[in-house]
Amino acid sequence: MLVSQVKVEDLVSQIVQSRKITRKDQHRLMSSLLSQNSLDEKDRILIDKVFDGVRKGFLKVVD
Repeated sequence: MLVSQVKVEDLVSQIVQSRKITRKDQHRLMSSLLSQNSLDEKDRILIDKVFDGVRKGFLKVVD
């Protein structure tokens, strides 16, 4: 299931506020990134920031 534009902002906001991302949410965001047509530049930037936060340890991946 891909994340719609409105849901990308909501999902990213939830992730940043909780400082946690589930594997399911991680998969949904990655699938959305790989789908070339479904996201605008703003959403791609938001998703990139989430994955950057995971890489840098600011966000914790939980099951």
